[in-house]
Amino acid sequence: MNVVPTFDFERMLADRGIECIAGVDEAGRGPVAGPVTAAAVIMRVGDLIENVRDSKLLSEPRRESVGEMIRNRAIDFSVAHVESGTIDTLNILNATRLAVRTAVETLKIKPQVILIDGKFLNMGDKTCISIVKGDSTVFSIAAASILAKTARDALMHSYSREFPDYSFDRNKGYLTREHLLAIRKHGFTPIHRKSFSITV
Repeated sequence: MNVVPTFDFERMLADRGIECIAGVDEAGRGPVAGPVTAAAVIMRVGDLIENVRDSKLLSEPRRESVGEMIRNRAIDFSVAHVESGTIDTLNILNATRLAVRTAVETLKIKPQVILIDGKFLNMGDKTCISIVKGDSTVFSIAAASILAKTARDALMHSYSREFPDYSFDRNKGYLTREHLLAIRKHGFTPIHRKSFSITV
């Protein structure tokens, strides 16, 4: 049975007078092509939206629909992409941290507290709280996971039109068999991560 994210954590903070809370998550650490993407979102505490879950648990059409509702109802949100060249320069962990920091810093409203999924992406700020499996349990983080995933997927769809032989609209940059065969036949594109181990 899937865990349903709640505002319990946000309500605990709100009870302490902290109401401007940003949820943060990322998408795209694992693929061999395309950017790593982070999203930050500030929701009204208690403004539950149906079907907000960890983005990996939703079909692509459902993510798109729920993502639109989140964007319409959020107090503020921001998305940041870090492209493959920077990933190759910084490594994927540091590139993901850069995406997270950029997403938070480009919010129009400065959050009092940042809730972030996992334990490796903490921004080193006293206002940042890392929550393992936060995208499954904390509503603001789950909402951010959907915004990050839908924004990255939209970009991969555009790359699919630019590089039609690689089916980026279907594989989203992950190394599927179809993707690997395309690399063998056509070589790497500018959006492939050269620092990743890709045996062709």
